[in-house]
Amino acid sequence: MRPVMPVSLNMNMAMPSWFDIIGLSPDSQEDEAGIKQAAENVKALIDQEVKNGIPSNRIILGGFSQGGALSLYTALTTHQKLAGVVALSCWLPLRASFPQGPISGVNKEIAVLQCHGDCDPLVPLMFGSLTVEKLKSMINPANVTFRTYSGMMHSSCIEEMMDVKQFIDKHLPPVD
Repeated sequence: MRPVMPVSLNMNMAMPSWFDIIGLSPDSQEDEAGIKQAAENVKALIDQEVKNGIPSNRIILGGFSQGGALSLYTALTTHQKLAGVVALSCWLPLRASFPQGPISGVNKEIAVLQCHGDCDPLVPLMFGSLTVEKLKSMINPANVTFRTYSGMMHSSCIEEMMDVKQFIDKHLPPVD
């Protein structure tokens, strides 16, 4: 699904990537044009699903690392009302571009499950903590769940996947 492109952090070697990653520190420069284009690509996928008969409020965006970051950014900038976001081992890209305080968009009440390992060497837990605090200032904080997993690095674990399953089951109940 992701296009293959040169990634600055990977010595400009081509790899599957939603957008360029220049650095992995809170003050690193970000690929604003690439992030916005990737979000438009995801919004087009949502539009296609809606055209295929799936209401947008039955769609949960989700991803790991860069995919989770893109899912958060897309959900907070789309005009489609979504069921939720699963954001694993990630951060909120272009966080300074969002206003201070609550957003006014259709997803201001969106449910977010954000998960992070406490031993992640690539996207440190601090990024997850900063992201969850920013999210709680932008959307209904009661709808933001932050789970951490002891000993987990930049990966996943069975407990995390069980939390994801419970989140999906709760926010996408069966329809008759």
